[in-house]
Amino acid sequence: MLSRKNIIIATIAILITGIAILFLCTGNDDVVIDKAQVTNDTIVVKDTVKKYGLPIEEFDIAYDTVRRGQTVAEIFMKLGFSARQIYEFTQCPDSIFNERRIRVGNAYALLSSLDSTHTPQYFIYEVSPKEYVKFDFTDSVYKASREENPSHWQEMAVAGTITSSLWVTMQEKGASPLLAVELSHIFGWTVDFFGVQAGDSFRVLYEQEFIGDTPINNQRIIAASFTASSKTFYAIPYTQDGEELYYNIDGNSLEGAFLKAPLDYYRISSRFSNSRFHPVLKRYRAHHGVDYAAPKGTPVYAIGSGKVIAKAYQAGGGGNYVKIRHNSVYVTTYMHLSGFAKGLKVGDYVKQKQVIGYVGSTGLSTGPHLDFRVHENGKPINPLTIKSQPKKPISEANKEDFGRVSDSLVKRLETIEM
Repeated sequence: MLSRKNIIIATIAILITGIAILFLCTGNDDVVIDKAQVTNDTIVVKDTVKKYGLPIEEFDIAYDTVRRGQTVAEIFMKLGFSARQIYEFTQCPDSIFNERRIRVGNAYALLSSLDSTHTPQYFIYEVSPKEYVKFDFTDSVYKASREENPSHWQEMAVAGTITSSLWVTMQEKGASPLLAVELSHIFGWTVDFFGVQAGDSFRVLYEQEFIGDTPINNQRIIAASFTASSKTFYAIPYTQDGEELYYNIDGNSLEGAFLKAPLDYYRISSRFSNSRFHPVLKRYRAHHGVDYAAPKGTPVYAIGSGKVIAKAYQAGGGGNYVKIRHNSVYVTTYMHLSGFAKGLKVGDYVKQKQVIGYVGSTGLSTGPHLDFRVHENGKPINPLTIKSQPKKPISEANKEDFGRVSDSLVKRLETIEM
C-alpha cells in the first residue's frame, strides 16, 4: 500500500508530464496542429484540404455550371436567396464581378454550413481555372473579392516533326496547341507559318503553369528552334535596354518592322494574282492581295505600327475594311471584317500586333476570310514578299554575355528528343 508521501510524488509527476505535453503542443507559435487526434504513442495530424482558400471539408458544397441563357439572378434564386439579397449581389463593382459577363459552362459553388440549417456561407464563381470571385456571407453584410488559386510553373520540353500541321503535331506530342500560336508569334517575322510543310520540325523548351496537377493555358517559351526547308532558325530570349526580345544565334532580333501575317496560324485560301477567277462574279480579274481563311471573329492584327487612314464599309467589294499607313512607302488594307476593334477610329496610331478588327464575310465574299493587301509606293505588291528590317541587334557590350546564354540554350534544345 502506497504511503501518503509516494502518492504526492506520483501526483506531481503526472502534473509535470501533462504540463510538458501541453507546452509541446502550444508553446511553439510556428506549429499548427489542425484537427489532431491524440493516441497513447503519437499525435496523428489530419491535413486540411483547402480550395478557394477555405477548408472545404467544413462545408456542404453544391457545384454546378452556368447554363445557356441563365442569368446571375436565376442562379441565386435557384440557390434560395431572396430578391433583396440578389439585388445586393448585383450591386457588386464590375471590377470584382460583372454579372453581364458570366460565361456558359463556367463553374460555380455554394458552400453551406454542415449543421441542420445549411446556412449559406460562401458563393464562388470561377472566372477561369486560375481566377474566381468569392462572396462571403459569414457576416451580416456580405463581402465580395476577386482571388486566384495558387499556381506553380514547371519547365517542360517538346519536339516533333510535322506531318499535317504544327497545331496537330503539338497535340499529338501531348503539348498545348497554343504553343503553335506562340511559335508563330516569335518566328512570325522570319518563318512563313502558312507555308509550313510535312517534314519541317521544331524543338521547344518552355515553362507551363499549373493549378495543382492541372495545366492551364499559360506558357512561357524559354528557347525554341524551327527547321524549315533544311534551314534551322533559333529563338533565344535576351533582355537589352530593359526590353526582352527573341534573337537568332547571330544576335539579330527576330522581330521586324512587319509581321509575316496579320492573324494567327490559319491557311491561305487565295494568293496574290493578276488573273484570278472570282467565286462571286464568276469571271477572271486581278486579286492583289492574299486571302486567309479563318473562323468568323478571329482577331486581325496590324502588321506594323502606323496611322489608321480609313475605316469604312464597301458594299460591293471589301465590306468592313481598315487601311493603315505605316510610313512614306507602305500602306496595308484589311478587308471583309465582321467588325472593328472597340474605339478604333480614323487618325488613331496603332502598334504592331494591335487588334484592329475581326475576320468576317462582309461585302463581296463567299465565306469568312481576311483579304489582306499591301501597297508599296502606291502600287500593289504581294504581301508574302514584303521586306522587313529587324529591330536593334545585340550591342557590342552585350555580345559576350549573349553568346554564353545562346550557347547554353542551343545545347539544351539539341538534347530534346524528337
